Amino acid sequence: MSDASEVREGPSLKTVVTASAAGTAFEWYDFFVYGTAAALVFDKVFFPNSDPLVGTMLAFATYAVGFLARPVGGVLMGRMADRYGRKPTLAVGVAMMGLGSLLIGVAPTYAQVGILAPVILVVARLIQGMADETGGPPADRGARAGGLPLAAVTGRADPEAAGRAYTVLA
Repeated sequence: MSDASEVREGPSLKTVVTASAAGTAFEWYDFFVYGTAAALVFDKVFFPNSDPLVGTMLAFATYAVGFLARPVGGVLMGRMADRYGRKPTLAVGVAMMGLGSLLIGVAPTYAQVGILAPVILVVARLIQGMADETGGPPADRGARAGGLPLAAVTGRADPEAAGRAYTVLA
């Protein structure tokens, strides 16, 4: 005995796109801040025994780890979202991003713990990269919403096509 007034509509496409864009903006802000720190600070803090150029390259390699983990995180988080729902998956993603950021913020320096310091940094970046919750809502909206971050990462001009490619991969 279902009445049309009892059917709960999902959020509007405008709400979904706005939330997705805001989340993407915060996520890319994190990448921007980390990239700046990798360029200016991390070579001296985490790789002080290396040549300055090599230290900078190693710092940027830790930056790349976050990008390399994103597709794997997107597939895993997308599967989690399909199984447990979007809201719990978003909460897990936000918690993972926070945990990764916290680890980076409290990570000891190379002078304090030696080689363990860059290892902690890489683990933190892996956690942040795996926090990618681009699964988006199911059906057509998933192709659109999920394609926005993927289009930015792959450089595709058409986020919807990137979203369809992502859906095939997931």
